[in-house]
Parts: sequence; C-alpha cells; structure tokens
Amino acid sequence: MKVYTISRKQFLPITLQEAWEFFSTPSNLTKITPAEMGFTTQYRSGADKTYPGQIIRYKIQVIPGLKMNWVTEITHVKELEYFVDEQRFGPYALWHHQHHFKEVAGGVEMMDEVNYAIPLGIIGRLANFIFVGQKVNRIFDYRFKILEEYFKAK
Repeated sequence: MKVYTISRKQFLPITLQEAWEFFSTPSNLTKITPAEMGFTTQYRSGADKTYPGQIIRYKIQVIPGLKMNWVTEITHVKELEYFVDEQRFGPYALWHHQHHFKEVAGGVEMMDEVNYAIPLGIIGRLANFIFVGQKVNRIFDYRFKILEEYFKAK
C-alpha cells in the first residue's frame, strides 16, 4: 500500500486558546471545507468538543453524483497542542490527520499533516495521480485561504 503525505503550516494572528477553540469544535469543519464536497455532519458522539474516542460521521461527495459516508475517530488529544483524527470507514484505505498548534510571536502556527492511502492497489495509485492527490491538495489550499480571511476579519 502506497502512503501519501501532505503537510501544511499556517500562521494565524489569534491566540492559542482561540485557535484551539475553533479547530477542536467539529462543527467548524464544515466552514473550512469546499462547498462542492457536499460535506455535512450526520452524527457526532458526545459534545461539540473534540475528545479521545469521539466518533464523527459525515456525508461527502467524492465525485459529482456520488456521496459516501465517512466515519472518523478522534484518537489523540493534548489540549492546546494537538489532536488526531483517523478514518474508521470511508473512501481511503488509510487516513491519519494530525492537527498541531504552537504559540509564536503574534499568534499561532498551525500545522496539518495527513498520511493517506487509496484502496485498489495500482488502480488507486493511478487515481491518486490523476485526481485524488490534486483534490486533497485543493482542499487544504481552500482551507488556507478561508482561514486567512476568517481570522483577519475577527
């Protein structure tokens, strides 16, 4: 199985507490996801605050006309530092997403690292080359832009 990695860093001119409050609230994920993904939260265990063991079920549009369920679990949380979500069911053979936060001069440095794999062997590798890798990168490009706008307006 071929595992792909995407890493992104972004500076946000907010406090560490503000960053943590925003990103550790699962309902905010919809605000930073491209509309064409048709991303909706179907279920969230517990309160609207990230905690280890939390299960979140989404509906996403993988390609136009094809919607899928996507189930993730929050596996690790260290308040004000990081949390990790992992796919339990969905379009990937592997999805492991780390969210890190570090206080820096004038704000917060946020770092995302995603390790993912596509099922179906060579067909999955071809799909990643042709469109999946580009789509995952576009999602994080979109998030970068939206977060710049969202936190500048605060």
